Amino acid sequence: MKVKIYGAGSIGNHLAHASRSLGWEVHLCDIDEAALVRTQEQIYPGRYGKWDETIQLYKTEDVPRNIYDLICIGTPPEYHLPLAIDAIAESPKAILIEKPACPPDLARAQELYELAQGRNIFVSVGYDHVVAEATQKLAAIATEEWLGTVETIDVEFREHWGGIFNAHPWLSGPADTYLGYWQRGGGASGEHSHALNLWQHFAHLMGAGRVVEVSAMLDYVCAGEVHYDKICALNLTTESGLVGRVVQDVVTQPPKKWGRIQGDRGYIAWHCGYQPGCDALFYGQSQGKREEYLVQKTRPDDFIAELKHVQACLDGQIKESGIRLDRGLDTSLLVAAAHLSARAGKTVRIDYSRGYLSEALQLS
Repeated sequence: MKVKIYGAGSIGNHLAHASRSLGWEVHLCDIDEAALVRTQEQIYPGRYGKWDETIQLYKTEDVPRNIYDLICIGTPPEYHLPLAIDAIAESPKAILIEKPACPPDLARAQELYELAQGRNIFVSVGYDHVVAEATQKLAAIATEEWLGTVETIDVEFREHWGGIFNAHPWLSGPADTYLGYWQRGGGASGEHSHALNLWQHFAHLMGAGRVVEVSAMLDYVCAGEVHYDKICALNLTTESGLVGRVVQDVVTQPPKKWGRIQGDRGYIAWHCGYQPGCDALFYGQSQGKREEYLVQKTRPDDFIAELKHVQACLDGQIKESGIRLDRGLDTSLLVAAAHLSARAGKTVRIDYSRGYLSEALQLS
């Protein structure tokens, strides 16, 4: 595989390392020369032991075109869809867009979706927890025989964003990045939208369908230049009538990344970072003992698993990917619905027939 990666920040470095771990050729580009220098001298060797001399660095305007199997987009969210639309024109085998797919204004979301239809390009959004080993194990055991009728699903990603800034020491705080602006795809609603996406994934696994109603409360911070939500709490209802809850925040420490599927016979609890370097599943039935399944992994392993998933999709080993484009755009649509619901103080209904446009969001 020959890979082009847009963005030499934290995600770009993770994707470069994951690609090299699989033996792929990597071209990494950024609009900022200082970001490329930082990658080569600080981020990559600091994380992975030494700089990989095979990685080729480019200013964005100088990077080659029309020669790649995979194009990865690891820039701030407002650039994701314009770059993805441009990448479609290069006809790679696959495009991987970092999450969230786009800011809550949904600008160009429908355009990308329509362009991707009928093309022999696998387009995905980087909600890597969906393809993690613990989630795959959950999918294998989340049967009606085990759980019975699913009563509810809950997912929480509650994590102080100090860890993000520790990984980006060149940033002094949220004002220096999109994270401090919900309109740009930041705040708890965008940065921790892994939780919302994982809730949707669990609902699909259980045959509950898409989310059709969102009722949200967001706690916004307006201080100086920044305007972001530090807490995003959502109540969700699916096409089948399943009701559940998602909570995302950037204030909780130590972090809690947890999900639970509750049935009338049993339950499955999913934990990311249950212990350092370890994810976990706990599951049981009403009258049975608790079982556990532990997964040893590191943060770089998440991205290696994600790229292996992309390769498996290209090889035809996976027919229905949980990170495919429409699943990621569904999540962006619900983030937009959450902000509308919070501002209006009303439930928002989703009309998917209107596409990935603001017009799909209707106040009840």
